[in-house]
Amino acid sequence: MLKDKIVLITGASAGIGAACAHVFAREGCRLILAARRLDNLAALAGDLEEAHGTASHLLQLDVRDREAVNAAVAGLPAGWADIDILVNNAGLSRGLDKVQDGLHTDWEEMIDTNVKGLLWLSRAVMPGMVERDGGHVINIGSIAGRQVYPGGNVYCATKYAVRALTQGMRIDLLGTKVRCSSVDPG
Repeated sequence: MLKDKIVLITGASAGIGAACAHVFAREGCRLILAARRLDNLAALAGDLEEAHGTASHLLQLDVRDREAVNAAVAGLPAGWADIDILVNNAGLSRGLDKVQDGLHTDWEEMIDTNVKGLLWLSRAVMPGMVERDGGHVINIGSIAGRQVYPGGNVYCATKYAVRALTQGMRIDLLGTKVRCSSVDPG
């Protein structure tokens, strides 16, 4: 069922993103691997080719940069542009300060990556899915989007936002065969 589907995974260079790449590779998918660290992506692509014979297209990409996201998606080569599955995985946590002690630079990085990055990728990819009347957007959240912990104020807020955006996307996609779901790893 997933064989030859094109899957774009953000934050693919490590952790959950790399694990997702291995799972989709085992199913015979073709992968677009996106992350800031091109050397890690290249190593992952080599592992996927060796272990699963998986074809990968690499994108060195910072999801915080809306123009770069748009250019990367618009510039995908023929045979890679019709993305079937988008895994919005790129995310990070910075600082454990109380709000009154927090650093605005940490807040901006988390909001720009965890919320805006998800929006930029979704906005770039979803129109093609809607036009083809098929696809699946998978937003990677966190248990932090359900339960706030001490010092997690802004990070938890961004992961609550992932849940709200996923619900909003589901509503926006009604009447199409494009699906949207979220996963909240603990």
